[in-house]
Amino acid sequence: MAQTVLHTANTRGAADHGWLKSFHSFSFAGYYNPERIHFGALRVLNDDFVTGGMGFGEHPHDNMEIISIPLEGALQHKDSLGTTATIKSGEIQVMSAGTGVYHSEYNPDATNPAKFLQIWVFPNKRNVEPRYDQITIDATTRNEFVQVLSPNANDAGVWIYQDAWFNIGRFDAATTKTYNLHKTGNGAYIFVLKGSIKIDGQNVGTRDGFGIWDTEKFEITASTDAEFLIMEVPMEF
Repeated sequence: MAQTVLHTANTRGAADHGWLKSFHSFSFAGYYNPERIHFGALRVLNDDFVTGGMGFGEHPHDNMEIISIPLEGALQHKDSLGTTATIKSGEIQVMSAGTGVYHSEYNPDATNPAKFLQIWVFPNKRNVEPRYDQITIDATTRNEFVQVLSPNANDAGVWIYQDAWFNIGRFDAATTKTYNLHKTGNGAYIFVLKGSIKIDGQNVGTRDGFGIWDTEKFEITASTDAEFLIMEVPMEF
């Protein structure tokens, strides 16, 4: 029988640094909840709001798969691999930190804020050579699951060192689709960006997170026009 957990938006950790407002679905920095350390291999899901002209100074990462999905505005990225890039709404960025990488991110627009999801996934291979990639996401397809990340470099979306699959859904109200997990032992954490959905009958609202595992599939129905991210990850790693 499927196991589930619901994390409503108002139960997330919150940090307000003035230039940065961040909501944490899992323990991060000054927010610690022993019951919400991670969901399987999904370690961090931060919902970040960066003031115009501000950003994160250079800082290190290692042995983590780091995914950024801008929701509004853009971020300027620089790293120790020599990468200088701008990621904007409608794109996805991935960085395999591996043996170690330094990077910085800031909002190049002095006036308007940038909003993005910062996601960390534990890798299945340690001390790899660091790498960076970004692609444009298909933003036109509706009422289908659009794959934006997988373990396979030749598959749709970016790829990471983990048996994980991310899909974005943009559903019209009353649309119902069944999501089939790719691998035995995987679970899925669904984060609602806009609107409201039902997952196997459970209501999940805007900015809520819902985890489901010990199942092969589950059904998503859009209660309203809705946009959501499905993060399928191994529950044991």
